[in-house]
Parts: sequence; structure tokens; C-alpha cells
Amino acid sequence: MAILAREIFSFEHDMLRESARKFFEREVVPHHRDWEKAGVAPRSVWKKAGEAGLLCVALPAEYGGGGADRLAAAVLIEEQSYLGLSGPGFSTHSDIVAPYILNYGTDEQKHRWLPAMAAGDMIGAIVLTEPSAGSDLRSIRTTAIRDGEDLVLNGQKTFITNGQCADLLLVAAKSNEAGAKDITLVVVEASRSGVTRGKNFEKIGMKAQDTCELFFDNVRIPAANILGEEGGGFRLLAKELAWERLQIAVGAVATSVAALAWTRDYTRERKAFGTPVADFQNTRFRLAEVKTEIEIAQVFIDRCLREANEGRLDVVVAAMAKYWCTELMGRVVDQCLQLHGGYGYMWEYPIARAFADARVHRIYGGSNEIMREIIGRTL
Repeated sequence: MAILAREIFSFEHDMLRESARKFFEREVVPHHRDWEKAGVAPRSVWKKAGEAGLLCVALPAEYGGGGADRLAAAVLIEEQSYLGLSGPGFSTHSDIVAPYILNYGTDEQKHRWLPAMAAGDMIGAIVLTEPSAGSDLRSIRTTAIRDGEDLVLNGQKTFITNGQCADLLLVAAKSNEAGAKDITLVVVEASRSGVTRGKNFEKIGMKAQDTCELFFDNVRIPAANILGEEGGGFRLLAKELAWERLQIAVGAVATSVAALAWTRDYTRERKAFGTPVADFQNTRFRLAEVKTEIEIAQVFIDRCLREANEGRLDVVVAAMAKYWCTELMGRVVDQCLQLHGGYGYMWEYPIARAFADARVHRIYGGSNEIMREIIGRTL
């Protein structure tokens, strides 16, 4: 499926890729349409992924992970994207929530939560966005106020990936009165009294990935659940957002690769005026443009992945990757849908689902307007 030879990956990465592809083809593809209708993937597939060693692959073995690197995490994101699978939200769980606990948690926190996450027994969600605060995290109103040895959590969060099925909620809250700048990151067990899930959102795309609101009403959490220092959460979020944004870019390029492959195959089979659509100059030129842009993006992404793997991914470069690659994906899926003609608008074709799924990538993880602002500040 890859569009060019990629030197950043080792033999072990290639073996993982093959294993992941077989897993997704066997355990996810046959059921994905049903999960789209249900709006959520079942817990059973999480457990199967854990048993197959495909969750939290970058965690050390002592916490149940595979001891792999961030390139391995990218392999899994790519394979899920190549098959057009919007759900389940494995990468949010494995490559966003788990690294926060690994990098900033205490030994007790790591041993309490990470092995269960790697096994698929506990599902994680990151809980940042609020109805009145999206990309601007300093505007959040949810509070976690100290009361003796506990924190009391109050507030509302929205657009939470894995929100319906998550057991562990990594919540960002103000550590003082609303309006203060200090943010605390705290892990909240979803089973705690006062935690309520809203109904699953009916989204334009990514229909197999559960997304909902969460409500916190005087939820008491032990202070031992704080990640890092109380009031020090914004610094931790700033450190991890670059990797999160690169993950979005990785998936965007992989989806673009898949869209090109689907369209190449379709235009070879489909005829217009007795001639395969692929034989028309317009088709060849459009696909040539798409292929060229994807190759350019892939080279940039591989550079970013190498830097991320070596712990030197720059925040601005990650913003560039997220902005450019998600904009590219939007152009690619639009062009490829056009070459499918009327069938491109039918949900049964993967290009239609990719078209719907692609749109949100320019919004979440920090909107592309915010990415431009981050880049623009360096000029």
C-alpha cells in the first residue's frame, strides 16, 4: 500500500505491519459497517487487540507493552487508515493517553493503569475540549478543587473520542477558581459517582468511533490520581501535543495513499463512452498530481517520525505537518471522489466514507487556523 520505499522502518516494523493488517482485516473490516451504525466498536475488539499485542506497543514490557518505538505506533495508525477504518479509537488510547501516564505518572500510577490498558481491559480517553473551549485550553471552565486529600471535579466536556466506552478519563481542569490559568491533569475512573456520559454524537463521519459529552458533578478523586504536579498540567500538554498532531498527520497521509489506490483501481474498471476512465488524459493528470503531492508529504512525515522517535520533534514542525497533511487529505479525497462519479457519493464505497471522515482532521488536535498561528509566530 505504501507509495514509496521508506527507509525509516526496520524488518521488525514490517513484521508488525503485516500482523496488524491481518488483524484489522480479520477482526475489524467485516464488522466495521455494523459498528458505524451502532456508533461504537465493542469492547471485545479491544480485548482481542490487547491479546494480539496491538495496544500500547510503545510501552515498556514491565507495563505490558511491546517495548517498541514511536515508529511502531505509526505503523498501526497507517494500517488502520489504509483500510479506511475510523473506529475503534486505538491510537487515542495507546498513543495519547498511555504516554501521558508513562511519562508523567508515578510508579504506582503506571503499575495500576498501564498493564490493564495494554491488555485491553481498560480503555482510555483524553478529556480536554469543552463547549466553550476547543483549541484554547486556557479557557476551560471545568474545575478540580482541592478538598483535603481529594480533588472535587465539576464541569462539562465535549467531543470526547472513546467517550462511551472509556474506563480511564485523562481530564484537564482548572486547579483553582474558574478563570485561573493553572491546569491540573487528573486520571478519573469513569465508574466514579458523579461521572455521567451524554448520548453518542451523530457525526458527519468517523461513525464507528464513539464520541460524546461527559459531565462531572462533584466527583471526588484522590489527589494520588494527579499526573505530574497539581497546577502543572499545561506544561505537560504542551510537551505531548506535538506527537499527537504528528499522529493526525500520519493518518492523513495514509488515508491519501489509500484513496489514490481505490481510485486507480476504480478508474481502470469503470468505462465511459466505451473507454476505461483511467485512459482519459484528465484522469491520468489528476492522479499524477495526487501521487506527486502524496510522495512529497510522505517524505516530510518520515522526517518528522524520525525526529519524534529520537525525541527531537519540534512543536512548530509538528504544526506544519498537521496543517499541511490534513489539507492535502481534503484535496485528495475530493479529487478521488470526483473520479468515482456518482458512485463516489455512495456510502458503500470507501472513498465516500473517507471523504466524510477526512473533514474533522482539519479541526481536532488544534484547528488548522491555530496551526497557522503557531507557525506564523516564528516568522
